[in-house]
Amino acid sequence: MTDPLLLIEDTPSLQLIYESLLKSSGHTVHVEGTAEGGLSAFQQLKPRVVLLDLMLPDGDGLDVMAKMLALAPGTTVIVITANGSINQAMAAVRGGAHEFLIKPFNNERFLSIVEKALKSQGYALPAPEKQVTDSALSPLIGGSQAMKSVLAKIRSVAQSTATVFITGESGTGKELCAQAIHQLSNRAAGPFIALNCGAIPADLLESEVFGHIKGSFTGAISDKVGAAGAADGGTLFFDEICEMDLSLQTKLLRFLQTSTITPVGATKPRKVNVRILCATNRDPAEAVKKGRFREDLYYRLHVIPIAMPPLRERGEDVVEIAEANLLRLSAEEGRAFTGFDPAVAELFRRLTWPGNVRQLLNVLWNVVVLNEGPIVTLAMLPTEILNEKKNMAVTESNTQNTETQTFMDSIAGKTLAEIEQAVIEETIRRNGGSIPRAARELDVSPSTIYRKREGWIRKGTLTL
Repeated sequence: MTDPLLLIEDTPSLQLIYESLLKSSGHTVHVEGTAEGGLSAFQQLKPRVVLLDLMLPDGDGLDVMAKMLALAPGTTVIVITANGSINQAMAAVRGGAHEFLIKPFNNERFLSIVEKALKSQGYALPAPEKQVTDSALSPLIGGSQAMKSVLAKIRSVAQSTATVFITGESGTGKELCAQAIHQLSNRAAGPFIALNCGAIPADLLESEVFGHIKGSFTGAISDKVGAAGAADGGTLFFDEICEMDLSLQTKLLRFLQTSTITPVGATKPRKVNVRILCATNRDPAEAVKKGRFREDLYYRLHVIPIAMPPLRERGEDVVEIAEANLLRLSAEEGRAFTGFDPAVAELFRRLTWPGNVRQLLNVLWNVVVLNEGPIVTLAMLPTEILNEKKNMAVTESNTQNTETQTFMDSIAGKTLAEIEQAVIEETIRRNGGSIPRAARELDVSPSTIYRKREGWIRKGTLTL
């Protein structure tokens, strides 16, 4: 047997959530999205535990379960069904299911049921160390190439002692990135101390970083351990590092060079052992040019750069993030949301999200608190998002008119075959290079486009 767990779920976002939860807890899981694929995998892998959604696009989950149990009566089947389908769930139990889960359910219940099923089949549960390692990256949702690159870099640098400089727009997840690095490092058992340099007044920042002793200044009524001292044996994360006062930058540089701190009012330095991570939403090199950030400190900190991509450049990640957090927020607020209307998902893909993931989470929280569910519709979205949709529609209309005229000018005097190629290539371009999306828009099979493009390449009329 290859995989102790087989998951059959047709919704991609839920596949991602369940698979992530299982893998973060150290389990091995094989995922299928159809009844046919699930049965085929069941026959090939012979898993002893199956997680089965009862609503599949090409078959009834009850029928699938019956076929599995006929083939292998000892299989433990956990059925998953939507809220309101309790009768179907009970029918599944009568038909031989071990347990059922009604969406939405919390992570703890999900994992508890899975682990009980595995124990009943004689499987040993995974070691806690594996759980910590795998779960460190789980908050960074997304399968885009941009995020794959970030995750690969996090894994690569985690065990190093080198300073990591994280850049990215506000709301892109810079602190989540820093936390993941810490959790994957050999300092994971130590403290992770985060300090927002832009949220602390300049005259208090030195005390916040290095601490102070009682009576060292007005208001210092007791000794204070600063962030650097509190992070001893762990990781110190300077968020918005470019906002740090220049006078403190000098002291920070000395701290990095000597690994010693001197609290305000103290006379003797103290040695500490910390790893430094930092982040900014500015361009640090530009801050150096403008004299706002010390050049020597920049080179001391900018050893391993990681750039967090903005949400608008992460493609389908926006829908994955939205779906995962919709279920989480729905459970927290006692709602019954299960997904998005296709029009909402498409709008989310097209919005520019200036506030990035933080803005998306704010929108989702607003929707969940003010509505019952189960499907998020356009009417539920906050006014500012709907206004952005209207403005975007006007901008796109003007842009399309200009692009249409430009395109018509470009095909004037061409043969029908040349026009066909131009139309197909323009449609692919407008769909971000996605041939499947372009095929849907043109109402043809993707294989038709692939075949035509191969012919154009052979003729030399298309270069990729």
